[in-house]
Amino acid sequence: MSLAKVYTRAQVGISAPEVTVEVHLSNGLPAFHIVGLPETSVKEARERVRSALTNSKFLFPEQRITVNLAPADLPKEGGRYDLAIAVGILVASNQLQAFQSHHYEFYGELTLSGEVHSVHAILPAVLAAEKAQRCCYIPQDNDQVASLAQHCNRKAVSSLQSLWLDLQGQDALPLNMQYPAVKTHSASSHLDMSEVKGQSAAKRVLEIAAAGGHNTLFLGPPGTGKSMLAQRMPSIMPTLLNNEALETAAIYSLIGKTIDIENWRNRPFRSPHHTCSAVALVGGSSNPKPGEISLAHNGVLFLDELPEFERKVLDSLREPMETGKVTISRAARQVDFPARFQLIAALNPSPTGSYTDKRATVDQVLRYLAKISGPFLDRIDLQIELPRLTTGELQSAEVAESSDCIRARVNAAHTIAFNRQGVCNALLGTKELMQHCQLGEYESQFLGTATDKLCLSPRSYHRVLKVARTIADMAGRENIALADLKESLSYRALERLLTQLTRY
Repeated sequence: MSLAKVYTRAQVGISAPEVTVEVHLSNGLPAFHIVGLPETSVKEARERVRSALTNSKFLFPEQRITVNLAPADLPKEGGRYDLAIAVGILVASNQLQAFQSHHYEFYGELTLSGEVHSVHAILPAVLAAEKAQRCCYIPQDNDQVASLAQHCNRKAVSSLQSLWLDLQGQDALPLNMQYPAVKTHSASSHLDMSEVKGQSAAKRVLEIAAAGGHNTLFLGPPGTGKSMLAQRMPSIMPTLLNNEALETAAIYSLIGKTIDIENWRNRPFRSPHHTCSAVALVGGSSNPKPGEISLAHNGVLFLDELPEFERKVLDSLREPMETGKVTISRAARQVDFPARFQLIAALNPSPTGSYTDKRATVDQVLRYLAKISGPFLDRIDLQIELPRLTTGELQSAEVAESSDCIRARVNAAHTIAFNRQGVCNALLGTKELMQHCQLGEYESQFLGTATDKLCLSPRSYHRVLKVARTIADMAGRENIALADLKESLSYRALERLLTQLTRY
């Protein structure tokens, strides 16, 4: 056979489209060509594959070798195609026989000695291969991470020679190698709510936010515990489902970040510095990479010192906060990254730290807070002001409630919402909102009056309803009560502060 067909996968965002590696040997002057829109790193595979075959005691065909990576309009980069190209040459030159290529996929970068090195983004590839019902041959260093995809058939390869022996049936590689079970550590074992003194109202807000998936804003002077509370948010959030954990791990594998097998089920917590650019936050570059909002997918994005971020950087979050994904468009390609994060923002109410210290004028405070646009603020469901702790609270020896206790209540409320509508309350659409957030006549009249007095936008009106729905779920109520609406409306601290300042 002078023509061989082998399968592998590319990396485009979080997806792994199939790539068919076609190898053709023909008569003519010896040559080695790779076509199909390969980038420089892929073209260099010619020398890696040639040396790997020779040093693994295989015959490198002295013929005209043409390798086509199809589809031709899909950009290819990196060394992930080396192993598939080498296997294709072995099949085309009859050095590998009785081989049914449509049952297998190959990923791996070859060294000059014929060893197989790890590649980035292995999880999206094995998850796609699982759907295609193919067995994967992957680098040994990638195998433990790939084992997170429990239903994918895989074999770990250390060298080109060991791969050949397995495919020829001479020395079989173990299928789906098992690794010692590791005890998954909860985030609450490191950061616990019991360590935060006082601030019972802020803890209540975080519990509501965790149960309903709501965005939150902390307003208060320095030292009131805003960062401490935000850092402990993952410890009370609902347990991460297996498919959610896999999706988050797949995003981290795109950037080559090592996945902690012991903690891969914990929700991510990202806290970018306020000097970060829009590209760092949202994602981008000429070869699109995920930004902080995608790395916070299914977890928490904490923005401390919110007014210190550039306004255009904050406004770039508005669409992802609504859609749960970010689309990065470049001249060569368009890539979608998931970005279903939960935002926690923190800020001082004044450039001096407190608006009551008389060190800044009203105009200076308003200019400082004006860095946060109205449309961005409109997308934050819960806003609460944190007061300074009293001396008694600081010196108190009373042990506060632990994260595990709070998480138990959060899980119960989240389960109620999920069984009712299939998503958390923050993700309710307009149709679902009308169905699951119906109000009685008196409650509807009360909310209408409050909306007019507070000048709430339609988006804010709906978010008040969603928060009230979460509060009702936490109390085990089937219908939203007047007390739920009142509590929901009370969490508008920054809007009240702006109203108060503009009266002067």
